[in-house]
Amino acid sequence: MARPRPAEFDKVKTVAENRRARFEFFIEDVYEAGIALTGTEVKSLRGGQGSIVESYAEVKDGQVWLVNSNIPEFSHGNRYNHEPKRVRKLLLREREIEKMHGAVARKGMTLVPLTVYFNSQGRAKMELAIAKGKNVQDKRETVKDRDWKREQSRIMRDKG
Repeated sequence: MARPRPAEFDKVKTVAENRRARFEFFIEDVYEAGIALTGTEVKSLRGGQGSIVESYAEVKDGQVWLVNSNIPEFSHGNRYNHEPKRVRKLLLREREIEKMHGAVARKGMTLVPLTVYFNSQGRAKMELAIAKGKNVQDKRETVKDRDWKREQSRIMRDKG
């Protein structure tokens, strides 16, 4: 029998976060994926550099690839330095890849990276979500709910 997955992933150091993703998309499922990186990419990430704001993932030939993520060149990397915006392979289980492929192909969903972090073992991981895009009305609804919750907390604090 398979071990149940933890509800929250083991994040020790968060390197990059896509904060806009939760506003732009309805998040359905979240998966933890490893990232196939070169040495200088890992060193850049450990230095706190990297961006996944405009990136997305796609399924090709039974593998998941991270597209348009930016990990700047390592400052002390010589001729072995990496290309900053190269396509990177994400490491997932075959069953997870099949679920993602089905969701993207049939339901019109998108694979959105949420965070890049190092776990307790020092490995670079990514939180990858299957998401559906919001339209303008849904975004207005999100802003309205957020403002109302903020107002509620102010009222409770003042009446306290």
